[in-house]
Amino acid sequence: QGEGCRTVPLSGHVGFDSLPDQLVNKSVNHGFSFNILCVGETGLGKSTLMDTLFNTKFEGDPASHSQPGVQLKSSTYDLQESNVNLKLTIVSTVGFGDQINKEDSYKPIIEFIDAQFEAYLQEELKIKRVLHNYHDTRIHACLYFIAPTGHSLKSLDLVTMKKLDSKVNIIPIIAKSDAISKSELTKFKIKITSELVSNGVQIYQFPTDDESVAEINGTMNAHLPFAVIGSTEELKIGNKMMKARQYPWGTVQVENEAHCDFVKLREMLIRVNMEDLREQTHTRHYELYRRCKLEEMGFKDTDPDSKPFSLQETYEAKRNEFLGELQKKEEAMRQMFVQRVKEKEAELKEAEKELHEKFDRLKRLHQDEKKKLEDKKKSLDDEVNAFKQRKTAAELLQSQAQQAGGSQTLKRDKERK
Repeated sequence: QGEGCRTVPLSGHVGFDSLPDQLVNKSVNHGFSFNILCVGETGLGKSTLMDTLFNTKFEGDPASHSQPGVQLKSSTYDLQESNVNLKLTIVSTVGFGDQINKEDSYKPIIEFIDAQFEAYLQEELKIKRVLHNYHDTRIHACLYFIAPTGHSLKSLDLVTMKKLDSKVNIIPIIAKSDAISKSELTKFKIKITSELVSNGVQIYQFPTDDESVAEINGTMNAHLPFAVIGSTEELKIGNKMMKARQYPWGTVQVENEAHCDFVKLREMLIRVNMEDLREQTHTRHYELYRRCKLEEMGFKDTDPDSKPFSLQETYEAKRNEFLGELQKKEEAMRQMFVQRVKEKEAELKEAEKELHEKFDRLKRLHQDEKKKLEDKKKSLDDEVNAFKQRKTAAELLQSQAQQAGGSQTLKRDKERK
């Protein structure tokens, strides 16, 4: 292109035109992964639609309406069509919309999506990365099932889609659309679109920048939200076996575009825009999460002087900041420990003082009791001594009386003789 460049003409076939074929072969050998999040109230036919979309009977039991909270159930399946392997992950919201208080119903969904982003980010930040073998569980498409009320969106639907639109590609669909008439369905679609626009909900728009799919994607964008019907039962209609639902008043054919938009959904979701959904998830939603997460950690592309930001300097700065906070916390804990020790020592001193006072009081009481006992003992001893003296005197008088009686008896005996 410049003055110093020269053009080298090709003298023959070189072969780099086979590079797309090499990429295709490599991708086919490695396989693909696609993850779908089905959000909607219990009983709207989420599992049935997944079975119909992939023409497979996935395992799973029907969810009950008695769940205390919203739980996300993830199931992964290995599918093969021709020579292409697909690792399909279907995530369903069990118990969504069944609670009386639905204020926080969207939080488990947000946490699940962020957890998948965080797992991929942690894998990217590893020293030894194995992203080529890593099972990517990031949600590529969110099918939001809208109840066929025919009136307007519920507050739960608007709040949930508003919280999810920056984290996942939302494709709104009207479930069980055979429950309302054609005229009501058309008005319902217009009402849903106007409510989404007025509330600022960003749904996924099929890309129109690629000339090969611009026309069909532009047409299909006007059909959003898709009104779908799911069925795994095959009925004989004419000379063909077709998926349909049998009613007393007639038959609804799932793959008949005059009956529902199931074929449009399958074309747009799987056959035309599956790779774009995967790319949008990585380049838009994951990059937004990654940027916000790294900025929270203090990483930036440039410093205030518009110079390249050093990862080592950022690490050292965050490390020093963390150590400073750790030292502050340690000092605060030390001060708290010293304060508690002082309070405990004061309590112990007060208790010791009370014990000493109690001991002195008991000691005085003991001395008083001892003195009383000594005085009583002394009085008892005096009484015992007085009693002994009286006893001795009585014994002396008794002996004198006996001696006097004995002398008189001798005298009488002498006189009688």
